[in-house]
Amino acid sequence: MHTATDPEQLAEVVASALTARLAEAQAENRTASLVLTGGGIGTAVLAHLPEVVPLPTREPVDWSAVEVWWSDERFVPADDPQRNELSARQALLELVGVPDQRVHPMPASGVGSMEPEDAAAWYAAQLGAAAPAGRPLPRFDVLLLGVGPEGHVASIFPRSSAARDDRAVVAVRNCPKPPPTRLSMTFSTINTAEEVWILAAGRAKARAVSDALSGADPLSVPAAGVRGTQATRWWLDAAAASELPKGGFSSFGT
Repeated sequence: MHTATDPEQLAEVVASALTARLAEAQAENRTASLVLTGGGIGTAVLAHLPEVVPLPTREPVDWSAVEVWWSDERFVPADDPQRNELSARQALLELVGVPDQRVHPMPASGVGSMEPEDAAAWYAAQLGAAAPAGRPLPRFDVLLLGVGPEGHVASIFPRSSAARDDRAVVAVRNCPKPPPTRLSMTFSTINTAEEVWILAAGRAKARAVSDALSGADPLSVPAAGVRGTQATRWWLDAAAASELPKGGFSSFGT
């Protein structure tokens, strides 16, 4: 676990660490696979990625060889500023030149007669089609998640049916925060990622972070139910970490 003094420093350090991890994945596999999230701190991390200067001993990320997916999306029109895809394209993807064929956005509303459930099934099929032989899903090197004040991750909200669903991607209706209709990976997909990175900034997230790291029921605090197959990394600013026991985590910049 890692803490920073404030959201700006947190975004900078996560961006640096993510650049290193993607470059490492490319050295091992020739490509890297990244699952993006929305939210303020998630978008801030993306905005810092083009600024990261690799160490002299480390190869830079080849953005033309990064596969980009999303953990969740707001089911709104493609040009709606609430779209996670739109924010990611503006903050990162258009700047670093990730090829269109490597960018895999979740469907927007208004595409033909596609309902949210159809869109979720379509995205699940895209994941399956990109999976290597013998596997149901692609390799995800790093999957980023934000945390809501009540502990939601992706668009899995407390006591939501999405928290109990084992399909790869689901439609989520009647969300407790706008917009009310979304698409989301489920725990069964999120938890196949090699590394899951959970980002949280601000005092409003402190209780959710503390509850999640104290072993809360994932149905009540979904952030407690996510983990990577190789690593689960929590990246927090000082405010988000303020209700954690002292001395229970490593820190930087404090």
